[in-house]
Amino acid sequence: MFDAHTLAIIFVGLMGLSVLLYAILDGYDLGVGILLPLNDDDDSDTMIASIGPFWDANETWLVLAVGLLLIAFPVAHSYIFKQLYLPTALLLISLVLRGVAFDFRAKAAFGHKPTWNKVFKIGSLMAALSQGYMLGMYVMGFENNLAAYGFSVLSALGVAAAYSYIGAAWLIMKTEGQLQIRAVQWARKSGWICFIGILAVSVVNPLINAGVFEKWFSWPNIILILPLPLIGFALFAITHHQLNFLPKVDDKGCWLPFVAGVMLFTLCFFGLAFSYFPYIVPGKLTIWETAAAPESLSFILWGAIIVVPVILAYTAFAYRVFWGKVSELRYY
Repeated sequence: MFDAHTLAIIFVGLMGLSVLLYAILDGYDLGVGILLPLNDDDDSDTMIASIGPFWDANETWLVLAVGLLLIAFPVAHSYIFKQLYLPTALLLISLVLRGVAFDFRAKAAFGHKPTWNKVFKIGSLMAALSQGYMLGMYVMGFENNLAAYGFSVLSALGVAAAYSYIGAAWLIMKTEGQLQIRAVQWARKSGWICFIGILAVSVVNPLINAGVFEKWFSWPNIILILPLPLIGFALFAITHHQLNFLPKVDDKGCWLPFVAGVMLFTLCFFGLAFSYFPYIVPGKLTIWETAAAPESLSFILWGAIIVVPVILAYTAFAYRVFWGKVSELRYY
């Protein structure tokens, strides 16, 4: 149906879509977990309720992304997870902690509930930091030197701040009253850290990678890439200004910070994708060098044609059903 060249592009596109949707969808619920207050049981319950119908399904996109990497680019899968063995193990442990804490906080004795709130918060923070560290090592081409580790730590803090920012924006959209006011304050603080992190990565990335520098600033690529940071900075400025007037009496515009956060995540993703395509391991392996046999990809494509739209459909349906302001937390 398609040649090997086209199949590799299709599958890396599907994998990229999965990564982007995971970063946005699981990003906000990890952010809510990071922001979870440990001294206010009512607000904690409301925040958990705001992500309750979605958080587990959001991780489907991570499973899909890793699965596509394994079946479509097995050589890259082996290389990447060999280099990221420890942070991947930490990520899995943190996701398990989140899942256990989500259920146990409701079923444990009342005196143990604060402990499980702490576990949920720690698991969320560990997941965000490990993902950011993995992203940093990936961008650095898995180099084992001080600069790579330093950049990865910076990336870990930046991703945690970005998740906190979009998590706060989610709460602004989903909650009311005093919690919504607190979410606005969280969005202001985490937004500045997120801005500094994105600015630092945007400056450091081309400086440490000659190939990225050449790709960004060569003609006519500069015409394509230059608008991305400009739009991103404009979004930060507009959102920061908007936060000064939230929440409003009629709750008008409560959705704007979250939409701006989604746009920022998308811009960052496309900036990275543009920087490294067609490499699936920066500077080392391209998608065509690591792709599975065309016969295998052609067969798997039929499954992807069915599975991906189904996941998109039930995700959209779930958000449609539970749209609107969050209601009281209930466990059934």
